[in-house]
Amino acid sequence: MTEFLILGLVLGLAAGVTPGPLLTLVLAQALRHGTAAGVRVALAPLITDLPLVLATWLLLRQWADSATLLGALSLVGSLLVFGFGVQTLRAPSRLPDPEAVPVTTHSLRKGLLANVLSPHPYLFWLGVGGPILTRAADSGALAPAAFLLSFYGFLVGTKVVLAVLMGRARGRLGQRAYRTVLGVLGLALCALALGLARDGLQLLGWW
Repeated sequence: MTEFLILGLVLGLAAGVTPGPLLTLVLAQALRHGTAAGVRVALAPLITDLPLVLATWLLLRQWADSATLLGALSLVGSLLVFGFGVQTLRAPSRLPDPEAVPVTTHSLRKGLLANVLSPHPYLFWLGVGGPILTRAADSGALAPAAFLLSFYGFLVGTKVVLAVLMGRARGRLGQRAYRTVLGVLGLALCALALGLARDGLQLLGWW
């Protein structure tokens, strides 16, 4: 069981700090709407990934070739992430007043959509997580639980810490620095969207 606990820890920490649409969205929401908004995005995998894990585990058993499904998801996800990037780039140049920000920032919903429509979680569970869970199940009932708890603990925990740090920095940023950081994050989201589109075209054999 210790082996799978360590595997989950290392993989979760790596996934938590690796640049991607969800991490960038965490930082953008924490900067625009405060720490709580960033934390809500960071919690998205806890909601989306249970059916994802079960579905990809079944896919491992039933379908060897899921490139078409992953390619289609990647193209849809690229449009979504590009939209988030444009929203960030077009955000007001003045720092928002935390008390004046509407409660309907939809941060959690954005995080859920970004995670569901990104092919990366599917690729991870098909190529890495699924086989580890299969091997862990052969070691007893506690081993898969240890892997999942450590993986998601560090995956989500790392993003929460980064959201808190960005949320705190938000209050110390001047107008110019705020605009600069938002611009960088918006461009990063757009660049990630292009990467997702390229991945989708490659998976579909159109690139």
